[in-house]
Parts: sequence; structure tokens; C-alpha cells
Amino acid sequence: MLAGLLFATADASDRHDTLAATLPIGGVTLIEFQARLLIAAGASQMVVVVSRLTPELLGAVNRMGRRGVAVDTVRGPAEAIAKLHPLARVIWLADGLVTTGGVVEAMRDREGDTLLVSPEAEGLERIGPGVMWAGVATIDPQRIADVAKLPSDYDFASSLLRVVAQRGAAQLALPEAAVRDGHGIQRDLQALVTKGRAALIAALGKRTNWVDRFLIAPLAKIALPPLVARGVPALMLAATGIVAGIGGLAALVLGWPAPGLAVVVAAVALFALADVLAWLRDERRLIATVRWAIPVTVGAATLLLGRKTGLDAGTATAPLLALGAVVAGALAERAAGSAQRQLWWATPAAYPLILLPAAIAGQPLIGLAAVAGYAVATLAHAIERLRSRIGT
Repeated sequence: MLAGLLFATADASDRHDTLAATLPIGGVTLIEFQARLLIAAGASQMVVVVSRLTPELLGAVNRMGRRGVAVDTVRGPAEAIAKLHPLARVIWLADGLVTTGGVVEAMRDREGDTLLVSPEAEGLERIGPGVMWAGVATIDPQRIADVAKLPSDYDFASSLLRVVAQRGAAQLALPEAAVRDGHGIQRDLQALVTKGRAALIAALGKRTNWVDRFLIAPLAKIALPPLVARGVPALMLAATGIVAGIGGLAALVLGWPAPGLAVVVAAVALFALADVLAWLRDERRLIATVRWAIPVTVGAATLLLGRKTGLDAGTATAPLLALGAVVAGALAERAAGSAQRQLWWATPAAYPLILLPAAIAGQPLIGLAAVAGYAVATLAHAIERLRSRIGT
């Protein structure tokens, strides 16, 4: 069992009577952002150490509980150890920490007590000569029980760090890439905006398909900061994507393949941006809707292109290729959902990027053949990965 230990005790440095944990980061509070990273890593319980329960913190805790995990608020180590399962592995994130899913997952995979450490200039609190704690630790619940035996006026977080370090915890160096991706302690609103933006872009850039990593992530790096700053709803982006998708499909019906596919590509980009904003703001129903909208729009566009190409050529080759591409693509998505995805594997968003250049060049049949072959190759590789995993 994996549990998360979060702290909401420190005040923001630039806002009176506001907890740093409740500062906003792209539409949610910082502590909700931390909880989301832990839940994505497999945590099924959150223990939140509080000094006072502000309305903002109460709202954040309630929203965290809606994600299907147990959330308990405590005021000290004795209450914390009473809430934690004795066999749980605990990932502790420091108060005010912004980090990435990659860092949390790396700490999740550590067997024993482990402290994430960094050079002195970049850390939170010194734990040795020239070594500072970087805000993440994997600990045994017994360490919290050890702190509970200390005098009650000792600071919980500082005492826990001392106990873990003195018990010989392993040290894992903070990757330089994590610092570039926004890892750090931030209790200032303006600095948090910058760190949070970097962490968000990094989360998108770490997705395991080449379209998101090399095309959508650079686009998001440009588009998301003004969208987040202006509070643009993810629903608005999704609705615009639906309108664009319908327009693109209408253009394909009217026999304009290149313009139609160009608009479909724009619709897919809007859906992808809406997906990221919805993920950040925890709009799970919208996420599900958007993730269905992309394959539906792309599948319809592929079939319409095949129909138009087949009518122009007077053969059934193009429609059959389009149908085969849609079927193979759908099966590939099903198979890929149960296997470890490879960077090169096809995704629905990749297909119009292949079809558009072919349509512009006046060779839609070649584009359909390439898409069908790409989908089949992905399906075959996903099946082989699944077979190797189950040993058949």
C-alpha cells in the first residue's frame, strides 16, 4: 500500500493569512496538485498535516477525497501514525513543493527510506555537508512513530527529516532535468506561477507518444500560459475543437481533402490543449469526453477521405484502406492500453498528421496506405509486448 504525507502548515510569503499549500497553480491549489501526482503514482491514502483548517484548505481536502482516496487531516505525528497502515510505504512531499510525476514515480520505486537530495543552493534543509533535502522522501511509517515519541513542541517536519537522515536513509540525487521542469519549494504566488507552468509543460512532455511530446508540448508551452492566466475554461477549448472538427468533416464531405484535414488537425490540437487544462483543473468528465472526441473525429475524417478518394478513382481500394486503418487503429489502442507504450506507437492524433501532407501532395491513397500500415505495425508490436509479458 502506498500513502502520501502532505503538509499544509507554512504561510505564503506574499499573502497574509494564506497557507502556501492553498496557493493556486493553474486553477487548483498546490496541495491538490501534489495529491494528484501521488495518486497517479498509486497512492490510495493521503494524510495531510495541518496547523489550522482554513476554508481554502477544507475545500481542497474535500476535492481530494472525491478522487477515490482516503484523506485524513492530522495535527501531529501521533495522529498521523494512527491513521497510516503499519505496512504502508509513505511518500512525503514537503510543504510548498512543486515537482513532476517523474520525480514522484522514481521515489515510489525505492525499497527503503530514501531522501531526494540536491546541492546546497537548490535544497530545502541541510542534512549533511553540502547536501540538502530536495523536498521528497520515501519513508517507513515507523519513522513517524519515532517522531511521536519526541516532545510535542518539536516541529513535526524538521524532526521527521532529522530522524530519517539519522536512521541512515539512502540518498537519491535530484536530476538536473527536474529543476528545469519546475521542481522546487515555492511559497510565493508569482514564483509559483512560473514553477507551475514549467511543471505542467514537463508533465505533457513526458507523455509516452511522439505527438504529445514533440508537437503538442511545444504548442502548449506557447499557448497554455496566456490561457491559464486569463482563466480560459477547458470547456471552451473543447467546444471550439468540436466546432472545428465538424467544419473539417464538412469540408471532407464537400470534397476538399487538404483544407478539411488541416482543420481536423487544428481540432485535435484544441482537444489536446483542453485535455491538459481539464487534467490540471481536475475536470474528469471533460477529460473523458475530450479523449473520446479525438479518435471519433480522426476516424470519421479517415473514412470520409477514403470515400472521397475511392469515388475519384472509381475503385474500392481507398475506402477499404480507410476502414482497415480505423479498425486496426482501434484495436491498437485497446492493445496499447494494457502494455507499456512505446514512443513510436501510433495514436489517433498521429493519423491526420500523416494524411494531411499526402492530401496536399495530391496522393491521398498513399496517405491512407501509410496510416493503415502504421496502425497495423503498432497493433502487431503491442500484441507481441503483451505476449512476452504473460510468457506465451
